[in-house]
Amino acid sequence: MRALLIIPALCGVLLTYNTGLNNAVVFKFTNFICESYNTSWFVFHNCRLKAVSRNKVLLNMNGTILHPAYDIHLHIQVLKRANGYKPWLFDQKLDVCQFIRYRSNPFATLVFGLFKEFSNFNHTCPYMGTQIVKDFYLKYELLRLPLPTGDYMLTMGWFLDRKLQFDTNVSFTFVEDILKKN
Repeated sequence: MRALLIIPALCGVLLTYNTGLNNAVVFKFTNFICESYNTSWFVFHNCRLKAVSRNKVLLNMNGTILHPAYDIHLHIQVLKRANGYKPWLFDQKLDVCQFIRYRSNPFATLVFGLFKEFSNFNHTCPYMGTQIVKDFYLKYELLRLPLPTGDYMLTMGWFLDRKLQFDTNVSFTFVEDILKKN
């Protein structure tokens, strides 16, 4: 029975790699905005995108939490561009300290899985000191959620001690052209 399931899966993987369908996906950053509302709690040192090639853009963020943060909440939204950015599919509030311990939210697990290898956010609360995301780029293989082609924005409002301290807004484009071959 297992052999019957493995054969179609292997055929699909080989077909995908041999026909170049992986090259038909454009998944890259287009804009990154960071804003601190309280510089006595959080300071951004670096917040920028760096184009490496036509289809690969690296995100770098460096900021410092100046006081120990035991109570961190995140308001996260995904917006889709259609005559301006409109709410699309996700609008959630998340207790970050609880999430880091238990990984209980599926959407947050998906987003965290995209950038955890590029950051130092992988420990439990309290957070203090330099927080870094270095040379982060979007990998289509890690995205386990089907997206329609379009432009998106991921907005994240960070609350430390129940007060909005800073925002990070990341815009990206996703284009899947199944018929394109290289």
